[in-house]
This record gives sequence, structure tokens and C-alpha cells, in this order.
Amino acid sequence: MAAFNLYEAKSSLSQLVERAAAGEEVIIAKAGKPMVKMVPVQRLSLLERLEELGPNPLGVTHIATDFDEPVWTDEELDEFGF
Repeated sequence: MAAFNLYEAKSSLSQLVERAAAGEEVIIAKAGKPMVKMVPVQRLSLLERLEELGPNPLGVTHIATDFDEPVWTDEELDEFGF
């Protein structure tokens, strides 16, 4: 684990990002107090990402084959005055 003050981190951010991406924990401090920790992002495979999204990852809604069938018969509509 490496700690850097904010001024030092600003001037060498690219190198710190590379170190964090390589697996090293990088701590950035302000006035000697730790403020943030840089760690590598966990990269998921496509299958893991799809599993994380759940059973309907594309948001596709199922439409029933009879979606446009009339709800009421003509006789029922006549009873209602339509």
C-alpha cells in the first residue's frame, strides 16, 4: 500500500492509476489524513455481467399472441350500450 499527498497525486495521477490498475492499493491523503483509496476495477466477463442484470437484461417485454383480441363479445358490448 502506498500513500501520497494530494499535491503529489495531482502531478503523478497517470502513474498512480497505473499502479492501482496493476493491483496496488494507492491512498491519497490531504493534510496527512487519508481521503481516498484507489483500487483496480473488477472486470466481469460478459456472462457475469448478464447474470448481474437479471433475467431480462435487454428489457424486452413479452407480448401475448392474442393481445389484440377483443375483450368483450358484441353481445356484451350491446348490453353496455356501445
